[in-house]
Amino acid sequence: MKHPVKALGLAVLLGSGLTFGLWAAAQQKSSVPDAPAPQKGGMLPGAQGPIIPGSGAAAPENGPSSSSATPQQAAPPKPAPPPPPDHFQTTPPEEGAGAIPHFIINVNYVEVPVIVKDTKGNPVAGLDWRDFQVYENNTREYLSTFSTDPAALSVAFVIDQTLPANVMEKVNTSLGAIQGALTPYDEAAVFTYTNGAKEWTTFTGGQSTRLPAVLAEAQAAGTDPQVPFTGGPFGGCAIITNGNCADPNVQVGGSTGDADGTIKLPKEIHTLNDAILQAAKELSTRPKERRRIIYVVSDGKEYGSRASWKEVVRYLQTNKIAVYGTLVGESARWGEGWLDRFHLPFEMYDNVLYKYTLATGGELDSEGGVNGIEKSYAKIAAEARNAYTLGYLSHESIYDSKYRNITVLVDRPNLVITAKKGYYPSGQDYR
Repeated sequence: MKHPVKALGLAVLLGSGLTFGLWAAAQQKSSVPDAPAPQKGGMLPGAQGPIIPGSGAAAPENGPSSSSATPQQAAPPKPAPPPPPDHFQTTPPEEGAGAIPHFIINVNYVEVPVIVKDTKGNPVAGLDWRDFQVYENNTREYLSTFSTDPAALSVAFVIDQTLPANVMEKVNTSLGAIQGALTPYDEAAVFTYTNGAKEWTTFTGGQSTRLPAVLAEAQAAGTDPQVPFTGGPFGGCAIITNGNCADPNVQVGGSTGDADGTIKLPKEIHTLNDAILQAAKELSTRPKERRRIIYVVSDGKEYGSRASWKEVVRYLQTNKIAVYGTLVGESARWGEGWLDRFHLPFEMYDNVLYKYTLATGGELDSEGGVNGIEKSYAKIAAEARNAYTLGYLSHESIYDSKYRNITVLVDRPNLVITAKKGYYPSGQDYR
């Protein structure tokens, strides 16, 4: 048995040591500070959104905030100064025929074929886009496309069959040369007119076997003008009943006469307006990349058409159609052809064809012989095919359908420029 005093001393000693150990551990634990609580950091300088690995900082959806701007941000770049007035356009347009059909049109795109000749009537080649200036409604336009490449033609031939017999014979002989003026890339349709228009064939290949066959069938005898007798024994109607000829078979057209037996001559019918309008309607369905041409062989007389000149010209200018022609007969004579351009009130138009060519940017050639008529086909077709092609995006509103004037200038002296005077915008121009 152990001594009780020793046992008590040992217990006191062990209890004191345990108490000291617990106190020392508490003192040691209180000397170590707690870890700082996590704080939300600010945005890095220059970062405007969340940082995506591999992509950097993304811009916020609502745009950069003014509160996150830092002094290190660079000032916005100043706009470039406008070009000097002497250099209106410094960036070249797209060149070549391929630039036109593949050009993406988001607004009103306007294409202007331009024929340039010298004072002797010879075509002028080698001009650059810098030589041309195009104005629409007196505002200069930037050129978007420029091409000197030949264009494929869609030609609607309109042949006048009201010509005098001697002139009609020359025209019939020359029709075989029409196909020689066309290329395999061209296409042609044939129309004729007397009292109304007639379509002989829709568009067929320029070198197809169908075209010469149709031109051969479209030949006519023409008219036989004679000296009119309105009274007397040669008047053609000696028996009058109630102011009318008793036998209308002896009076051309069955027209009425006066009480004294004088015959009223029937009006001549030349429906040139209707023929051009019918050809234009067929031509408006052709692709835009083709050059749309109406080629008229006529003396230019007009009377009896249902369509007016203004209505037909508006349709041509809306559908980008140009009228070319070979003037024959009386209107092709020197001096007389110039007088035929004047119109007397209540009388027939002796020559309205030249007005069509001026309004649509076409060309008109006056020929009297078969050889000249044949050469005019090839010459005018070549001019239409090889014209300079200028394209621009109009500054006018796409919702404006009013007439727009076009002026084309060439920065070289002694040149004759032929281009359309203006156009009416159409919904087909927007895509």
